Amino acid sequence: MTLFLALLLLYSAGLVAVGLWIGRTVRDTSGFFVAGRSLGPGLLFATFLAANIGASSTIGATGYAYRDGLAAWWWNGSAGIGTLILAFWIGPRIWRQAQQHGFLTVGDFLEHHFGKGVRGLAAVIIWASSFFILCAQFMGAAAVLERVAGLSLGAGAFVAALATVAYFVGGGLKSAAYVNVIQLAVILTGFLLAAPFASQAAGGLFLSGAESSFWHGNGVGWTSLLLLGPAFFLSPGLLQKSLGARGPAELTRGIALSGVALMLFAWLPVMLGMAARMVHPDLVNSDLALPAILSDGVPPIVGAIALAAVFSAEISSADAVLFMLSTSGARDFYRGVLRPDASDRDVLHIARILAAVGALIGFALTFYFASVVEAIALFYQFMIVTLFAPILGALLLPRASRWSALAAMLVGVGVLVTTTLATGGVGWGWAPPHFLGLLASALTFFILAAF
Repeated sequence: MTLFLALLLLYSAGLVAVGLWIGRTVRDTSGFFVAGRSLGPGLLFATFLAANIGASSTIGATGYAYRDGLAAWWWNGSAGIGTLILAFWIGPRIWRQAQQHGFLTVGDFLEHHFGKGVRGLAAVIIWASSFFILCAQFMGAAAVLERVAGLSLGAGAFVAALATVAYFVGGGLKSAAYVNVIQLAVILTGFLLAAPFASQAAGGLFLSGAESSFWHGNGVGWTSLLLLGPAFFLSPGLLQKSLGARGPAELTRGIALSGVALMLFAWLPVMLGMAARMVHPDLVNSDLALPAILSDGVPPIVGAIALAAVFSAEISSADAVLFMLSTSGARDFYRGVLRPDASDRDVLHIARILAAVGALIGFALTFYFASVVEAIALFYQFMIVTLFAPILGALLLPRASRWSALAAMLVGVGVLVTTTLATGGVGWGWAPPHFLGLLASALTFFILAAF
């Protein structure tokens, strides 16, 4: 066992200990699902930013910068813009409804407006696609362990899955929020230290030889806003985290700060990816750009801290996905369909079991997907096409019928799948399949709701 692996395992054990210590006071679904609506702006800032800096924001964004240069900013920058929309518009409006009606999940919100059918369909699609993004987080953590400790993909993913579920299962959102504070400190310290050293090792700030257009690259650019903007103000996991706020003012302040911070953070993977292009120009898999530059392009102590930051980023995002899976499964499926008369204690018990099951399935999927970005993109596409019309429709046209929402969801997913198969995932012109699906869903909802 290497010294770095030993320290990383010790760090993971510390996170588990903190999570279990905080979780010892959680005795009901309100505490597990929304932290008893007790989160202030500081904890909201930490848990949102830590959740949003994951495999996509680190390994994925650095890989894009390795190939496309400055345009990679849009991968994280678009997420920051979407987070601001959540902070100033969608989040406060849904929080007020949740406070009034006792909502604990996005499923509760959808059922209130459109009935159980819409809640069930949304839950099925999102629950199934969430495993894609969960496995991406485990793959990102495994890439770090493979690079620095020689662990296989399977062994590294298993360590990440075990660490995540162990600290999350005790206290849900409450445990995750406090653990995220520690993780965020490690993440920001590691990346802020590593980026300047990596750029210096490469000979300059933006001298990677990669494409340097800010607006557009081969795989990323301003069009990323069409995918990642909606994903970060419609995500059931993030929306549910916002319901843990003490009030709308705290919600707006904490989440808005995390959005701005994410837009600033977006430059760090760009610097690291472009530096990796100079130092390691022959990487076959761009997902290895970040572990490679942190292993060989910066001083050892800086690299060790930064790699611990990457590991922290992956498992902090993984707990956000487990949060979404377990609470939706327990509330939307178990109580909503199987046992409507289930007690609060039973629902809490099922949520904890589903967290463990979700981690196991996410781990198994790491053997299927070829890249982190591939798995994450699938999740984002299905999520925004499914939720865009019913969530925004409920806020803008609250009297719309359940048929409007059901038809919009089915049409949107149908257009997404059909266009993806017909065009090989490219779409037509500048419009990718998920944008066409989103547009078809929105038009269907509006037409049926208006007439």
